[in-house]
Amino acid sequence: MESSAQDPRLTEQRNPRSTRVDELSTREVVELIGAEDRMVADAVAEEREAITRAVELVVDSFRRGGRLIYVGAGTSGRLGVLDAAEMPPTYGTDPSMVQGIIAGGQQALVRAQEGAEDVPGAAAAAIDERDVGPADFVLGIATSGTTPFVHGALARARERGARTGFLLCTYPWQELIATHDVVIAPLVGPEVITGSTRMKAGTATKMVLNTITTAAMVRMGKVYGNLMVDLQVTCEKLRDRGERILVETVGLERPVAAALLEEAGGHVKTAIVMGRREVDAAEARRLLEEADGVIARVVGDLQ
Repeated sequence: MESSAQDPRLTEQRNPRSTRVDELSTREVVELIGAEDRMVADAVAEEREAITRAVELVVDSFRRGGRLIYVGAGTSGRLGVLDAAEMPPTYGTDPSMVQGIIAGGQQALVRAQEGAEDVPGAAAAAIDERDVGPADFVLGIATSGTTPFVHGALARARERGARTGFLLCTYPWQELIATHDVVIAPLVGPEVITGSTRMKAGTATKMVLNTITTAAMVRMGKVYGNLMVDLQVTCEKLRDRGERILVETVGLERPVAAALLEEAGGHVKTAIVMGRREVDAAEARRLLEEADGVIARVVGDLQ
């Protein structure tokens, strides 16, 4: 018999395939979780048109000097902050270009602040603190679709003229679709453990955020071929990667590549232009600025 307390949100429903998970062996639990996780990629793929629209909004914001700002609570908020934090080392972006706002602030990254998600006023204040405006794109992340903190932030962002999007893992309602510039809704279905959205919904969220920022950075010219050429050397791992990129793209011996990278101030894209165009660092930077940072316009196709 169906319970009258059945929640209409997919994220809160019971998964019929895991109703007796507590009786399974360890191997069976692992296999069940794996089988459920395999559904995630297909659910995300179904949202490719909406994800494409989100990327276009992000790129337009970047080209107008605006920012991508994620807003979320709990797992959703942490994933937004994580994606934002990975942009500077990977693509050499200014830390302000992609930002994450999480309910409860920085301490919520390491210790749950569950009550914070119910305070929409705090979210509006966070939007005001960042001086959000018409050039910005604010993406709310709430897998259940109902988090007050997220809705409060988006409402305030729209009041300030920003464009907004919503990422959730349940059926979007008409008002939500009408309110925002884009709604992304990968329907991954109920979790193995009811309501534990750090699982399939969290995986889907990370996949969507990765896709949005990666595609946006490609469109902004921060990738050459499939190489992350806009990285800034800040550790030995990145120095090694930068030198290997120069060996491949400029055709240099490793010691020469290391010296060129040093001369370019540790910026791989600048070093590539220096090597391919035989110019100094200042001229390389000027050429890149003139080409809006798109390296292929300066040195030609990687092939």
